[in-house]
Amino acid sequence: MEVSKRRRFLLFCFLPATILVSGAFFMGSVIITTDYNERLAGRIAINATRIAGAKVCQAQCRPDDGEALPRGVVSKTSDLEMRSLQGHLIREKKQGTSTNLLAIAAGIKQKESVNKIVKKFLSSDFVIMLFHYDGMVDDWRDLEWSSLAIHVSAMDQTKWWFAKRFLHPNIISEYDYIFIWDEDIGVEHFDAGRYLSIIKEEELEISQPALDPNNSVVHHLLTLRDSTSKVHRRIHERLGVRRCNGNIKGPPCSGWVEIMVPVFSKAAWRCVWLMIQNDLIHGWGLDDLLGYCVKGNRTQNVGIVDQEYVAHHAVLTLGSSPKDQRTEAEDKDRGQNIPHQQSRPTQR
Repeated sequence: MEVSKRRRFLLFCFLPATILVSGAFFMGSVIITTDYNERLAGRIAINATRIAGAKVCQAQCRPDDGEALPRGVVSKTSDLEMRSLQGHLIREKKQGTSTNLLAIAAGIKQKESVNKIVKKFLSSDFVIMLFHYDGMVDDWRDLEWSSLAIHVSAMDQTKWWFAKRFLHPNIISEYDYIFIWDEDIGVEHFDAGRYLSIIKEEELEISQPALDPNNSVVHHLLTLRDSTSKVHRRIHERLGVRRCNGNIKGPPCSGWVEIMVPVFSKAAWRCVWLMIQNDLIHGWGLDDLLGYCVKGNRTQNVGIVDQEYVAHHAVLTLGSSPKDQRTEAEDKDRGQNIPHQQSRPTQR
């Protein structure tokens, strides 16, 4: 009898404890399992996102029509370096120096002027590219540098037409600075090597050499040379009804260059090239937008170099008439300076 009571006592004591322990174990298992499942689901979602992102990047990062090519075969950039039939570079590059590009829209009537311009750049390791708008390519062969230059010909096209089609940023990615100049420029007081040193030191992403006030047809006061300065970025003159004071931080008072002799860094040109429309002819109005293509403050990274300056002769050749030429000659004789007036239709 006493044994039966003892068993009953032990049963009443341990059964609730056993039930509690089992319940606790069961609840813990449920919580652990739920947490594990949530973590597993999260990892699966993350991995799926990564895989999807990798597939998207793989598709987007490859060039058009290059999906079937192996990764190591795709070549996104090129250059303008000519090679012999044996594969060797025709133009010897100087060791330890950067390579830059000079592109000029040229007609045979300005052959002498263009020859003087090019000779100023040859010693500074420039690639020379001529855009022939009159089809007269063979008449340049007698110049000593002609065989090393790139010649592109299309009848009656302006330099911005050529630039959009033949100066794609991926083609000229090797060149640190791109000079896109008119043909009617006097370079007696210009040195390309010193100019490069100045714009690098001043961190100018878009620039131009200042204009000689005594030998140039000038349309914008900002481009005039300041003989007391190495570089200037703004003016404080009165233009029409307003004055270029500290409250005006954009064109035509600062952050602006004219389109006849612009110089672009590699990064700035990539942006400018995208901005050039296919139907752009003379480029009027483009100069007001160039400042958007510099990193940071356009009033600091766009400037006029006074120490190395040029003359703008404003000689009309492409699309000109005798009457136009007489008008320009008269302007030059009078030495007129026309502040902030739309540029006349010279070859741009």
